[in-house]
Amino acid sequence: MLPYISRRLLFMIPTLIGMTFMVYCLIALAPGGFSASASAAAGGGSPAGGDPRIAEARFRDRFSLDEPVVMQYAQWLGRISPLKFGARAQIDSTGERIYPPRELPAMMIASAWEAGDRSAASIAAAAEAFRPADSEEGLRQQYRALARENSTGREAFVGALATLRIALAQYADATDQSALVDRRGELPASNLGSLRIDESVTQWTAVRAAADAAIAAQARAVAARTSLAMCFRAAPFKQAGVPVIPGLVSVGAPDMGWSRTKNRPVASLIVEALPVTLLINLIAFPLIYLVSIPTGMLAAARRGSWFDVLSGGLFIALWSIPVVWAGVLAVGFLANKQYLGLFPVAGLHATNASSIAFLPKWDAGGFEPGWVLDVGWHLALPVACLVYAGFAVLSRQTRAAMLDNFNADYVRTAKAKGVSRKDIVLRHVFRNSLLPLITMFVSIFPAMLSGSVIVEKIFSIPGMGSLMLEAVSLHDSEMMLANTIMVGCVSLVALLIADILYALADPRVSYA
Repeated sequence: MLPYISRRLLFMIPTLIGMTFMVYCLIALAPGGFSASASAAAGGGSPAGGDPRIAEARFRDRFSLDEPVVMQYAQWLGRISPLKFGARAQIDSTGERIYPPRELPAMMIASAWEAGDRSAASIAAAAEAFRPADSEEGLRQQYRALARENSTGREAFVGALATLRIALAQYADATDQSALVDRRGELPASNLGSLRIDESVTQWTAVRAAADAAIAAQARAVAARTSLAMCFRAAPFKQAGVPVIPGLVSVGAPDMGWSRTKNRPVASLIVEALPVTLLINLIAFPLIYLVSIPTGMLAAARRGSWFDVLSGGLFIALWSIPVVWAGVLAVGFLANKQYLGLFPVAGLHATNASSIAFLPKWDAGGFEPGWVLDVGWHLALPVACLVYAGFAVLSRQTRAAMLDNFNADYVRTAKAKGVSRKDIVLRHVFRNSLLPLITMFVSIFPAMLSGSVIVEKIFSIPGMGSLMLEAVSLHDSEMMLANTIMVGCVSLVALLIADILYALADPRVSYA
């Protein structure tokens, strides 16, 4: 069994990679793609004044949208993987992962108008001038100041490069070389070698001025990046993970990324929302099995009786009611003060939950339900909406599987030997009917996590369902990808648990 489990765990890795790659490509290739989530985080739109192409260039560089989708996915996979390569990340006080500063974009240089590359001199000067602060707090403040300087310098350099590409595009239009200009109205670096240069054209003066400005901005950006990289190597913040090969390979917790819409680490948002969803499902899931399996067993043992007909009709009627409709009706009638008002309308706690006792108690003022009963009272309607549809599926499946085994030869043999009906039902028929129920477990458990999305939205419960809906509506790509990882892991783990339960339920199943 252990070798089989080990193989399955290893096979989960390429399966998760394939799932996340498909979702990543769907997000990237959809209208707007990752630009939509980045635009939402940036406030949408470009700043007033100036060429919008320059603002767009800075925008795309800020969120690394200029690289191919495969490279973007590889970078994301490197962050999400527990096995890290290269310098270890650092964690600041907000929980954000800090990585070494990114490389600057390549400079567009042509021998006919090169103004001189000052990068090497800028690196040497910055390395010589950098002096780390003496204290840890001073080093952190120094890093933050250098990070702002690096961001400003990089933004200026990216804008200068965009200005240069626009000037080159205008020159290409003036010299009948419009075929070299891309759809953004810029001349890409890949077409620079095909550009015919004529310095007598008026537009060439603007190109030379833009080139000089870009090279000067590059020198300042290189100096700022060099200082920031040296400060990063001084480790101003706590380093993440555990080194395996220092400076090359380390092991650490997956970096879920930074939510651009909530301006918080995705991991912290999941840590807050996941226990809520798990609480709801850990209550609902056992309820489904505790009600459905005994009901299905009794219906199969008394086939054709009033209990079989009544339970079957009731469960099918419940199954036919949409969860959305049931939730709205529950809020409108059972929770609405104008009607019954028996349950809370929304949330998980009462407004005074922080000041009440944990357990229920009687005192001079009467009965106080306590925090536990208050949570149960708030969860009654959401759990009811989550479980009723599963009763019909699992109960009918239990009944059908047991009826098939009631007609088997080994049951007739057991009856002929005088085995009691109780032992026939429990020890023979039910045990041999477990395999279909285990198969149902694989589909019900992940489906409940996704089904709780609707329930959490209706009852305003701050769980994973609400978080997923907000991520989709606000185009928060990091949150969507993190949810994909979680749902994929839950589905794969459910499949593995089902295989283990197969072997425990049926001795004929072996994974040796």
